[in-house]
Amino acid sequence: MTQDRPVVADAAADGTAGAVLPAPRTPSPREAPALNWGVMAPGGIAAHFTETLQKHTGQRVVAVGSRDAARARAFADRFAIPTAHGRYADLVDNDEVDIVYVASPHSAHFEHAMQAIEAGRHVLVEKAFTRNAREAEQLIEAARERGVFLMEAMWTRFLPHIDVVRQAVGSGLLGEVRTVTADHGQRMDPDPAHRLFAPELAGGALLDLGVYPVSFASMVLGPFASVTAVGTKAFTGVDGQASIIVTTGSGAHGVLNTTLFARTPTSASVSGTRARLEIDGSFYGAAPVRLIGRDNELLDTYVPPRPDGGMAHQAAEAARCIGAGRLESELMPLAETLEIMRVLDGIRGDLGVVFPGE
Repeated sequence: MTQDRPVVADAAADGTAGAVLPAPRTPSPREAPALNWGVMAPGGIAAHFTETLQKHTGQRVVAVGSRDAARARAFADRFAIPTAHGRYADLVDNDEVDIVYVASPHSAHFEHAMQAIEAGRHVLVEKAFTRNAREAEQLIEAARERGVFLMEAMWTRFLPHIDVVRQAVGSGLLGEVRTVTADHGQRMDPDPAHRLFAPELAGGALLDLGVYPVSFASMVLGPFASVTAVGTKAFTGVDGQASIIVTTGSGAHGVLNTTLFARTPTSASVSGTRARLEIDGSFYGAAPVRLIGRDNELLDTYVPPRPDGGMAHQAAEAARCIGAGRLESELMPLAETLEIMRVLDGIRGDLGVVFPGE
């Protein structure tokens, strides 16, 4: 009597033998048309963005705006920016500025982006795009009415390794995608003054960290048919941790997690009927991508170039779109940004989190 043996997939039979990952099609950020940028709200993320543009692109940061004139001047001096404005209105009214980068806390994205749109400036808004979908919808309508470019600064979307993922999924290399996993967790000290714990600043894990796995799953899977979430609030009442299951009309699943309470692997995977992709942490940065066959064999690995300068790609995408007369990016379309905000609203609803003023 012989014991039944598990069926082992044959790589030659399913077409994965010798399979390789596609090369990224991402253009060099230095090749994009040079625009004059104005930076709104000179905090840490704005500093990183400005430094990246100056080191890795031909873009020009020509002005910075803050409610605090001294803070604006200090930022301008640090990065040799010609003009410092002590009022946001002066920044968006500066005719030297082609496009405004909004880097304020989530709670102010709507107000600041709308100021720039109404002044006729193109706008790149830090992720998460707004506090909620209602604000996102109003911004999108205003930008279309004014005829200006608008994009969410989901910088991950524009990186070379993500283009490798996009091509691998779209070409059928993985077969039918059935499961996506992604997480983003950071251990944050419980400080009520920190923006991530501040309800009035639309803090919490979801809008700052969780937007990465949700956006990644949206890119890979397409529209969600259902979204279910459970979570734990932080001591200030914002969402501290959320575990999320999404499904699609075809029955594919996304298993996503975000937390402020622990440093997680921040990795991701895309599993199909023929092969899977594994993306090291941090999956949302410049991370290696491995192609794994059905027999768990390593078929290929893509190792991205230089780990720094990632934010240059989103600025270059905005510049290319504006140079071509487009009002949004095909890589981060406004309809998808709006749908992601609706998903985040639903998750917060499941968790019972409401921001002041909503």
